[in-house]
Amino acid sequence: MILLSFDTEEFDVPREHGVDFPLDKAMEVSVYGTNKILDCLKKNGVRATFFCTSNFAENAPEVMHRIMDEGHEVAAHGCDHWQPQASDVSRSKEILERLTGRKIEGYRQPRMFPVSDEEIERMGYLYNSSLNPAFIPGRYMHLSEPRTCFMTGKVLQIPASVTPWIRFPLFWLSCHNLPVKLYQWMANRVLKHDGYFVTYFHPWEFYPLNEHPEFKMPFIIRNHSGKGMEERLDLLIRNFKEKRADFLTYSEFAKMKRTELTK
Repeated sequence: MILLSFDTEEFDVPREHGVDFPLDKAMEVSVYGTNKILDCLKKNGVRATFFCTSNFAENAPEVMHRIMDEGHEVAAHGCDHWQPQASDVSRSKEILERLTGRKIEGYRQPRMFPVSDEEIERMGYLYNSSLNPAFIPGRYMHLSEPRTCFMTGKVLQIPASVTPWIRFPLFWLSCHNLPVKLYQWMANRVLKHDGYFVTYFHPWEFYPLNEHPEFKMPFIIRNHSGKGMEERLDLLIRNFKEKRADFLTYSEFAKMKRTELTK
């Protein structure tokens, strides 16, 4: 089973590097990238989960309709990606449900930072996907956390996939910088070992970042951005389809896995 997801937020990475970046420009980048992702998913006939900030959803209604019309899941990713608040767990769910008319069943904290499990459960989420169980200097130190799905109270935790032994992370940054064949080989190993593969990307990765030095983006983030990431996502999906893997939304997976873990 393949769980593709996209953290669909207003593009704020330049702000991490001291660049004043207005919301309208941030939305322009993210809307462009989201449409490129949707084009790739549609071409390959697969579904995914879009973790959306309420900021993005409120400012991109046409894209939100496209996400839903093409069969994808909408999940919560807080409100303002740059300034997450504890109240976002509840506020983002309420706003997204009002905007989409759908029940929002999953949550991911911006930047995969810690979030209150108690609040996640209180708000009635089925799952939380806010854990990258790896060591990434300056970002995560989660080597003692489970690397596969587990329950916290009534909530299923869905960590991002890492390799079984050394816990090498197979998230978006790895896909940018590893040779394509090596990344696919590692992803296939995880799929065989765990029975499922969980990864995430961002719409702004599918924007031609190398054409914009004013964003002051580090090379490891710009590497293979834009058309390069469109090609890499397409190759990854085709690789999994050749192995006859099923592409599930996170909520579909969560309902299956919760039943299995709570027997």
